[in-house]
Amino acid sequence: MSTIPEHSARRIASISVVGPGRVGRAAAAALRAAEYPVNGPTGRGEAVEPATVVLLCVPDRDIPDAAHASRGRAEFVGHTSGATPIEGSGVDFGLHPLRAFIGTEDADAFRGVGCAVAGTTADALAVAQELAAAVGGDPFLVTDGQRAGYHASAAIASNYLVTLMAAAETLAAASGFAADDFRRHLAPLVRGTVENWVAAGPAAALTGPIARGDERTVEWQRSAVASGAPELMALFDTLAERTRALAATRQGAA
Repeated sequence: MSTIPEHSARRIASISVVGPGRVGRAAAAALRAAEYPVNGPTGRGEAVEPATVVLLCVPDRDIPDAAHASRGRAEFVGHTSGATPIEGSGVDFGLHPLRAFIGTEDADAFRGVGCAVAGTTADALAVAQELAAAVGGDPFLVTDGQRAGYHASAAIASNYLVTLMAAAETLAAASGFAADDFRRHLAPLVRGTVENWVAAGPAAALTGPIARGDERTVEWQRSAVASGAPELMALFDTLAERTRALAATRQGAA
């Protein structure tokens, strides 16, 4: 992962945010808190106020049209997409926050958050860096060639984690626990596991029967899945296979 030099003086006099969704609302609030004059966020069909920067917080499929509509109204046009390339999308820069937005965020939503930045020129990149730093983010470079893998990594870490937690709740419910109530017992386990992963990396953070080589317990677990939530069998087997591979890397390093 590349780093970028810190910016110096501000070069952005005003910002127009396009897209009144979760990211757009959070971005507008954070940029106002950083003392930028901010217009919007504007919705579909609404006029975009001229500004130094137009920041597009719209679905990926709408970026080319929104960028085209914003041309002539700003010195720089950027998007907040993680997956959409910069080249060919009609924008000058990208700024993608590595955070899951659910619509309840406040003006500190970007503080301490990694922000993938890119630009078609050095000036455009400096604008993306300035915006990320101004709202308390931690900017890092991402190239168009890295975007698909970068975004897939983020989806696994965030979206698929939620899917995995839903599977855990389903199995708990099949075992006779109220899913909403049992969630509060799973939460400290999940938080602790994440902190272990952050501190020590995946191999060292791995615990449980597969890490101990206890395949008998794994078979008991598999039987419970088969009887209580058979729709999760393929997921369970795939995760067990990948966990064995991870455990083998730790054993190999021992």
